Amino acid sequence: MIGSRDVFRKARRPAAAVLVVAAGLAAAPARAEDGNVFSNLFKFGGTTVPPSQSESLDPPYCPPVEVAEGAAASRTMAGANVRTQFSLGRLARECTRLPDGSITVKVGVEVNVLLGPAGAPGRFDVPVTFQIRHDGKVITSRIERAGVIVGSGEAQGFATIVADALPVPAAMTADYDIAVGVGAVGKGAAGKSAAKPRRRKPAVAEAPPGGGDDAAQ
Repeated sequence: MIGSRDVFRKARRPAAAVLVVAAGLAAAPARAEDGNVFSNLFKFGGTTVPPSQSESLDPPYCPPVEVAEGAAASRTMAGANVRTQFSLGRLARECTRLPDGSITVKVGVEVNVLLGPAGAPGRFDVPVTFQIRHDGKVITSRIERAGVIVGSGEAQGFATIVADALPVPAAMTADYDIAVGVGAVGKGAAGKSAAKPRRRKPAVAEAPPGGGDDAAQ
C-alpha cells in the first residue's frame, strides 16, 4: 500500500472500574495499536491511495508516535485529593510524501479524563502538544485542544484530537520522531522517549580474502 499509517481498535472500560482512590490513579503508557477507531477519522478506504499521495512516490518513513517524557498525563488537585487526571490513550499516525520530497504527518490521539475522589462531572478542556523532532531538536510544535465531557454518574470521558499537516522537511525525512504530550511540551531539546527503529540501508556483504572456501566457513 502506498503511504504509511496505523490505526487502533476501539476499547472501553466500564466506568465503575475506574472509580478509584487518589493513590490508585496512575498514568497508563499510551501506545499505538491496530484497529478501526481512526479509520473513519483518517478516511481510508481499504487499499486505496490517499489523494495527496502520488503512486509514483516512494512510501515515506513513518515512525511510531512517542509520548514525550513526563507528558503522558497531568492532574489537578483539591488539597491532597485528586480532582481530575488527563491522560493519553491510543495513538495513530499517517505519513504522506509530497512531490518536493518533504513529508506531511497526520497524528490522532485519544484523550481520557478520569475523575478522582474530589472530581465532579462537567466539560474539560484538554490541551495536547504535537511535535516533529529531528536530531534532538523540535522542528515543529503545535497545541490542539479537546473538549471532553464527563456526564453525571460517570467516572471518565473520552475524546479524540487529530493534528493535520505537521511538516517534515525533505532533508529530515529519513530520521525524525513524532511526539505527543498532555499540556505544553518544551520546544527546546527533545526529552527522552522510547527507542524507535531506524531506517538503515542494508549492509553489502564482502567476500573475505581467499575466495569461496573462506566465505563458506
